[in-house]
Amino acid sequence: MRHPTSDAAATRRLILILSICGFASTFAIRSLDPLIGVIARDLRSDPHTIALLATAFAIPYAFIQPILGPVGDALGKERIMKVCLAVLAATLVASALTPNTVTLFGLRVLSGAAAGGVVPMVLATIGDRVEMARRQVAISRFLLAVIIGQLSGATLSGFLAEFVGWRGVFALSSGLALIGFAAALFGFRRSAAPTAAFDLSVALARYRTIVGIPRARALFAFVFVEGVVIFGIFPYIAPLLESRGAGGPSEAGLIIAAFAAGGVLYSALVAVLLRALGLAWMLVAAGAFGAAGFAGVAFANHWTVDAVAMVALGLSFYMLHNSFQTQVTEVAPQARGSAVALHAFSFFCGQAIGPLSLGFGFAAIGEAPTLLLGALAILVLGVVAAWILAPAQLRAR
Repeated sequence: MRHPTSDAAATRRLILILSICGFASTFAIRSLDPLIGVIARDLRSDPHTIALLATAFAIPYAFIQPILGPVGDALGKERIMKVCLAVLAATLVASALTPNTVTLFGLRVLSGAAAGGVVPMVLATIGDRVEMARRQVAISRFLLAVIIGQLSGATLSGFLAEFVGWRGVFALSSGLALIGFAAALFGFRRSAAPTAAFDLSVALARYRTIVGIPRARALFAFVFVEGVVIFGIFPYIAPLLESRGAGGPSEAGLIIAAFAAGGVLYSALVAVLLRALGLAWMLVAAGAFGAAGFAGVAFANHWTVDAVAMVALGLSFYMLHNSFQTQVTEVAPQARGSAVALHAFSFFCGQAIGPLSLGFGFAAIGEAPTLLLGALAILVLGVVAAWILAPAQLRAR
């Protein structure tokens, strides 16, 4: 494992390279969302079936994590990143040429597995290369590229589809993945030598060790709850607006974009927040912002109120998630890829359960009570995380 760098210029170059890789992979995740109807018409398929392409991407993205984590630890994280970006580019260009729905589903599964090997490997690489004192700010800069990739993937693909079609959008996504591959290839010309040949028994032993660390278990639980509570709300934004007569798809898109705006705000303020609040009180503040966001959505009477509430919720999420990501890079330094992979797996499992949980709550007790339970849950999460991760800071004040 490489020693963390103390050179600010080298850190900036590292984050730039990794941000290009992260942008390329997250653009591919979100670029499909506005294209469902177009693809369904072109391939003469049911739109509900084509909508499952998102699931076909997300499931392998999540379940590849426990596999690629120890492989990255053994063979080198930069190597795995390069291979995954190359496979992602190849499957995306093949998707642009696909003749039917069945082939597109198979390619989407491969794309999801390949994309799943990028962001976790990036986070583990930052953990290897950047000292802990500067790591949270460095990861927040990378997260900004991820946010921009998600936003541009969703917005640009819908706009460009009118001019180049959905196949052209897939070709663009492939080109961006190739740029990410080139950035990794030339940016990491001298990748670290493999620490050892991959050994399944060693990988399982590492996982047993990581799961045996109380701090690691807490972080996995935190990020799971975060995924359930915060990401459960997204599929219901448009239905909530329609049921209140407060807007349609365009307003729903702006509200979801407001969540990302909260992430951009966090990236701009992270250094100030850490200096002013420290880790513990920043987590408490994140819980308070999240509670305010959920309450705002619960009682909103206009879509602009929802948008402001989602800015608060986005700020809350990135304050929490960036803190958890930073902490997990240090729980097992000799198996950092494995630790980050388990963390990502927990997060995506939470995301998968979130919409089901929220939908059940809406049906059982109503919209406003369910959203207020979400507010309470995120507030408790912030306080409990602060108490477990940095209790001394809470007692100091």
